[in-house]
Amino acid sequence: MQISERIQQLSPSATLAMSQKSNELRAAGVDVINMSVGEPDFDTPHHIKEAAKEAVDQNFSRYTPVAGYLSLRKEVSRKLREENNLNYAPEQVVVGNGAKQELCNAVLACVNPGDEVIIPVPAWVSYVEMVKLAGGKVVTVHAGVEQNFKITPEQLEAAITPKTRLIMFNSPSNPTGAVYSREELKALAEVLGRHEEVVVLADEIYEHINFMDAKLTSIGTFPEVADRTIVINGVSKAYAMTGWRIGYLAAPAPIAKAVTKLQGQYTSGASSIAQKAAEAAYAGSQECVKEMCVAFRRRRDLIVELASEIDGWEINRPDGAFYLFPKVEKVLGKQTPEGKVIATSGDYSMYLLEKANVATVDGAAFCAPGYIRLSYALSDDDIRRALTRIKEATALLK
Repeated sequence: MQISERIQQLSPSATLAMSQKSNELRAAGVDVINMSVGEPDFDTPHHIKEAAKEAVDQNFSRYTPVAGYLSLRKEVSRKLREENNLNYAPEQVVVGNGAKQELCNAVLACVNPGDEVIIPVPAWVSYVEMVKLAGGKVVTVHAGVEQNFKITPEQLEAAITPKTRLIMFNSPSNPTGAVYSREELKALAEVLGRHEEVVVLADEIYEHINFMDAKLTSIGTFPEVADRTIVINGVSKAYAMTGWRIGYLAAPAPIAKAVTKLQGQYTSGASSIAQKAAEAAYAGSQECVKEMCVAFRRRRDLIVELASEIDGWEINRPDGAFYLFPKVEKVLGKQTPEGKVIATSGDYSMYLLEKANVATVDGAAFCAPGYIRLSYALSDDDIRRALTRIKEATALLK
């Protein structure tokens, strides 16, 4: 059977692969603590579930508009205006099957074969693969733990060429938890202001899981890039609705129209029931979001405290999302009790799964070998158990 070259060149999702392996071990009776998956462990808030039930009773069971129900797009438009100081009309909003689909839609709508796409790294696993799918060329800009995982204006300027079409920007960040301040974003926007051909793709899916004192600033609020910023967001992380699969894109009108055309050909509109649930999420009380953020902040403090005790790890204090991204290069080169050399961060991640029964993700999947990613979207007790196991397993390396 022939498989197309475009599919053959894609890499499988490392996060989903590790999560699957973890689930398989659990099914076999192994007590695995899964820190590989980026999914809140909370239940979807009650009022959102009730809205979905009501939608079923009211027979919202037909095909939905390709771009999403107008009522939901109006709520998104209002939310962006009131919460983020962003002006996107409902006609500039496209609702899809999760933020991931809208990210890929945006890349496919903007990037031609040979166009360059700047990706600050470490970066979420799917960014590079989406650019590959579009035939674009990935240009990575690295910022390690010593830079708190945030690129500088000088690095951005150096990466831009006449072929640059897009920059994929993520704050708060998966996998690092880095959050750019208003001042840092302003400096980057000033650079981009000198390059009017570059479109900014701002992935803000972790917007509400933000531990900084100041409210999250969107790069799209700066006049230098306001007319060429695509904002990606959704309900998965903030409202514990990962399985409902509702995300959205807000973009300049020509891009929104192009994305609608694309989506109309391969998925059409997103689930009717899930859209009505998402509408309730945005229109209803936001106390549930605040409560979950408080819990994530507490867990952040806990995992940072425990991780600082692990020999060979270099960590920072993430300001958002629910990930810790330790640098583990000092562990590499050591041997397991069985005599196997830990040559890569992937080896170390697999060792932790086999020896400590804790699932993590190799940093190489995020374009950052020498690191691993841990999700702390777990109970406090599970975080303590996991970090204790990791500490003990790491101490066995010689």
